[in-house]
Amino acid sequence: MITILLFLPVLLGVVVLLSSKREITRIALLLVPAVYLIIVICIWSGINWIILPGWLNIYFSFDPIGIYFLAVMTVVFSASSIYSLFYFKEHNVSPQKEAAYTVTNFLFAASMAGVILSTHLALMWVFVEATTLSSALLIYFERKKSSLEAAWKYIYICSIGISLAFVGIIFLSIGSKPVGSLFFSDLYKHASQINPFWLLISFVFVFVGFGTKVGVAPIHAWLPDAHSEAPSPISAMLSGTLLNTAFLGLIRYQEIMVSAHQEYFSNSLFLITGFLSLLISAVFMLQVKNYKRMLAYSSIENMGILFIGIALGKLGIFAAMILLVAHSFSKTSLFLTSGNILHLYKTKKIENVNGLLKKDSLTGWLWIISLLSISGMPPFPSFIAKFLIIKAMFTMNLGWLAVPFFILLAVIIYGMGGSVFKMSFGESNFDGTNSKLNFSAYAGQIIILVLLLIIGTNIPDMILNIIKNAAGFLN
Repeated sequence: MITILLFLPVLLGVVVLLSSKREITRIALLLVPAVYLIIVICIWSGINWIILPGWLNIYFSFDPIGIYFLAVMTVVFSASSIYSLFYFKEHNVSPQKEAAYTVTNFLFAASMAGVILSTHLALMWVFVEATTLSSALLIYFERKKSSLEAAWKYIYICSIGISLAFVGIIFLSIGSKPVGSLFFSDLYKHASQINPFWLLISFVFVFVGFGTKVGVAPIHAWLPDAHSEAPSPISAMLSGTLLNTAFLGLIRYQEIMVSAHQEYFSNSLFLITGFLSLLISAVFMLQVKNYKRMLAYSSIENMGILFIGIALGKLGIFAAMILLVAHSFSKTSLFLTSGNILHLYKTKKIENVNGLLKKDSLTGWLWIISLLSISGMPPFPSFIAKFLIIKAMFTMNLGWLAVPFFILLAVIIYGMGGSVFKMSFGESNFDGTNSKLNFSAYAGQIIILVLLLIIGTNIPDMILNIIKNAAGFLN
């Protein structure tokens, strides 16, 4: 399974690149996420066939939290691939550009799978850097001046961040000489032998480095530009999967801190950064003019909430795992739907979009329902997650934090909701003609929203156990 996850995208990418035939490209585009989905289902069902050679098998493995992140990534990857068929058709993408898009997307997916499956800290760092290089090409896919600027900004800022993370790994290796290994299992088992001075310094560097890729404030400058300039299916991948993989790196490092009984230090940084991200998101949400940038600031908000959850003990971690899937799926639906809006109105400006429900009713309702989901309205799972995070604040004797948490969330929902409803209703620039897009423009969002409703109303035992196992990783 691991071999397929890592190497199938690369092999099919070579086939697509050599052929450049539209039919082969589109078959491959749907085949890879389908295989990923089959593998995730097999893992959930207890079927596990690993065909890596022994010397390589020690560097990659499935653990509870890795399986959870892989499952979320697979769903987002599948929805994005389905929507890409509509994107190719409506933008008249040439077969050669389709092939380039598909190959780069495969490398992006394989890199993220590598981050999720890595059992070695330095190897995970390598794959995190690989996600930067592959996704930068996708951000620049439309070859516009603004997308070029966003891609370079992304590369520059994230490369500096990942360099700082590398320095942190060096500091950790200095402090962990008694351990003699950078495998996560060894670091967890012998965390008490790591020099606390070097461990705390290394955490700061790794926190800033991986936090840059997560896109939390104040190291978030690349995120609004990259998310708004990338093609909509790639924006969905960036928000729904890339941020998660960098976040997973921090979670694995947090486990070292917990095992070394230094979590008081890391929890403080998580809390401060989380609330700062909420504040930045609230400020910009009230004045944003571009609806894709609006979604980007919503990503900053939700990653900030995840940081807060990680710092609030067992209940907070459990809530963070629920919010992770809620945010990834909801934001994927929003970004894919934003692609429909861009196709219908040819603009990213909020003020130039009105009467969406009359222009294309299905797109309009997907836009509104996705907003309700990301905002935490019942019965969507983000409501459960945010409720549990507030409960965890009181459990940890930090109930006073619920006040700024409520206020900031209310401001963000007010700003985002006002923009979404303004775009959905009204007739100021509605030309009176209804539009109907290809079914691939709606399919991914519909599937994702149905999954969210199932999780929010009655979490299946299998999914609940996976969330518990992932949350228990830090216990």
